[in-house]
Amino acid sequence: MRVSMRDRSKNRKPLQRGRSLSIEAIQAVQALKRASGKGPRSLELARRSTFGRLLKRDMVEVLRELLRQSRCDLALKVFEDIQKEYWYKAQVLLYAEMFSVFAGNGLFEDVKLLYLYLRTEDNIEPHLEGFNSVLRTFISFSLVELAADCYYFMKEIGCEPDRSSFRILINGLESMGEQVASAKLREEAQKYYGDLEFLQETEEMIRQS
Repeated sequence: MRVSMRDRSKNRKPLQRGRSLSIEAIQAVQALKRASGKGPRSLELARRSTFGRLLKRDMVEVLRELLRQSRCDLALKVFEDIQKEYWYKAQVLLYAEMFSVFAGNGLFEDVKLLYLYLRTEDNIEPHLEGFNSVLRTFISFSLVELAADCYYFMKEIGCEPDRSSFRILINGLESMGEQVASAKLREEAQKYYGDLEFLQETEEMIRQS
């Protein structure tokens, strides 16, 4: 009698993509959310006793989970706690995540506060992709002054704009009728690239190129 062996690989569950929250991080998120409904003193205690004891990776994951849940009130406090840690180093991409979520929830005063934090960070890395993401959020929510200031700030720290930077700003400003500001950026873009045909490119065209 011939015995056939089953292919066990067909029964294996697919590998999980990305990293899930640790038990400690989940408990911290739950504790912060419970404490937030009991008043400032309870929240302060939870921040110290639960969140403050987490490892670096877990602290950042708690912040991202709170952002995912649009708990901006808690995310801001958690971020301020993270800034006090000895290992903290500013990341433009993390700021970009916060700007997007906070602006999406209409918390524009908090967006301005976070931008002030970004402006006063020490030794921030000139991360072009991160800054372009920030510019995109500011333009999407018609935060013209912040977008313009961010453009000059990134240049101050040695992060030179690329075609995407100019495309986001110029096309966005012109769509809002900000012709004067757009004209100045067109002049600067011409100094960098000469031809401005790239302004007509769409995101899909860029991905396909």
